[in-house]
Amino acid sequence: MWSRTFGVLLATGAGAALFYASRHIGFRELHAEAPPAPIEMTIEKTKKHKGLSKEETRESISSQHVQVKKSWENPGVYAWGSNSGRVAAPDSDEAFIKSPRRIPFFDGVLLRDIKLDRNFGAAINENGDLLQWGADFSAESRQPTATLKGKNLTQLAISRDRIFALSSSGKVYTLPVSQPDQLSEYKPQESSWIPFFSYSSPISYRTIQTPERVTSISSGLDHALLLTSSGRLFTAASSSTEFPSKGQLGVPGLTWTQRPEGPYDQPHEVSTLRGFTIRAIAAGDYHSLALDSEGRVFSFGDNSVGQLGFDYNPESPTIDAPSLLPISKLYAGTSQVPRVTSVAAGGINSFFTIDATRVATPGETSPSASSIGRVSADTWSCGQGTWGGLANGRWTHVQGTPTKIKALSSLYEYDEPTSSVVPIRLARLSVGSTHAAATMKNVTHLGAHSGSSENDTNWGADVLWWGGNEYYQLGTGKRNNVAQPVYIRPLDAKEKGRGKEKEEHRFQCTPRGRVKLNGRWVEMEQRVECGRFVSAVYSGVCT
Repeated sequence: MWSRTFGVLLATGAGAALFYASRHIGFRELHAEAPPAPIEMTIEKTKKHKGLSKEETRESISSQHVQVKKSWENPGVYAWGSNSGRVAAPDSDEAFIKSPRRIPFFDGVLLRDIKLDRNFGAAINENGDLLQWGADFSAESRQPTATLKGKNLTQLAISRDRIFALSSSGKVYTLPVSQPDQLSEYKPQESSWIPFFSYSSPISYRTIQTPERVTSISSGLDHALLLTSSGRLFTAASSSTEFPSKGQLGVPGLTWTQRPEGPYDQPHEVSTLRGFTIRAIAAGDYHSLALDSEGRVFSFGDNSVGQLGFDYNPESPTIDAPSLLPISKLYAGTSQVPRVTSVAAGGINSFFTIDATRVATPGETSPSASSIGRVSADTWSCGQGTWGGLANGRWTHVQGTPTKIKALSSLYEYDEPTSSVVPIRLARLSVGSTHAAATMKNVTHLGAHSGSSENDTNWGADVLWWGGNEYYQLGTGKRNNVAQPVYIRPLDAKEKGRGKEKEEHRFQCTPRGRVKLNGRWVEMEQRVECGRFVSAVYSGVCT
């Protein structure tokens, strides 16, 4: 049979495109500008594994199959990076967790969301209750504690000292990180199932009132973005210690002294964006991104290192009103029409994924029919690259004009079910303070079963990491910063003896699947979260 470990690197007119087999993905050095490599094929004889069951044979030939199986049998949370606030390892006083380690409290637990600061952690369990841990939450606590309960929470965002939590009904709750503050500050009255009876909440929290149902939230250190069901964007102060002062609220002239009467964290509609239907939002430490339904990106806030996608202007280091990014300029002269499909931000960096479609240009003679309509899925970055956060192989201090991440652009694979070559997009991009991780939307396989061949193995989605690594947050086991995407070893890499000795072992994320867990069927998947100098991979429940 043909070996599954083969790749085809084909050069195109404008650059090079990486093709790899859907059964077994291998980026290796993932440089789109790399010279064409020959097709590597190996003819193998069918192997017989004496004394092994079908499942044991699958485990012996594929580390990816083992990873999928373990993620189903033992869901939980792996964390690593800074442990100064006992977040990566709540039961340990180690300063750093150098490689992925399970948090015992979450063994067998599915989560809806998780957000991490090096001094506090927050998660939503399967029931929709908020869990908190870390030194900034409680100096004595050594494991996560349920705080805000009974609200059916679905999404989290964290500022420097407060937590924003979105409920399934579209209501936004905000509460202090600190447990002492939760217990000492004003506690609102809550209704009871008993008519005309109410009681005081056990902890302090506030609600953010918007005229419409909120569907998504994101937060920087001092500000929060709130996206409503109709595509309107609201912003609010998210910290109790600092009021946003770098234009990240998107409301010109809004300062602490010029704010309207009412709560300091009241929401403000970004009126400049009225008439645009916003579909996605992202917040860095002090800047904001908004993506509309037409694929246009607006940015505002701090631009001191070019994180808004505009060249830095020392006379005007901040932009306090949403400004449209000239994305089309990135593809000038390429016969491609770009459309932004997602935005991500963290720290002082921004990222954009773009579908660039090949079109016939005026005056073009006999264009290749097969190339018209072809889509190239690209990823771009801007901001600071001092720690490698731009993922372009350079350590640029200030990057205003977005730079293409070649390792995550113009990638293709052969899709067996459709018998066609398809672009490989990003399924998710998680950005921390100085590091990031991209989960690829490559072809995955979860269909191995008792009736299929012993060579039919499961595999998941590739994940690549880059950026700052001072606190071991990349999970490489080393401390050097990384300026271009790399793989890390499987989460359970300490367990040796599995798979072929020469097989390339790398972590893969298990995609969404229906799994029987503790006698019940659930939809679950693994997700990656990059926080403030901390990283995690958790088992997420799909609701």
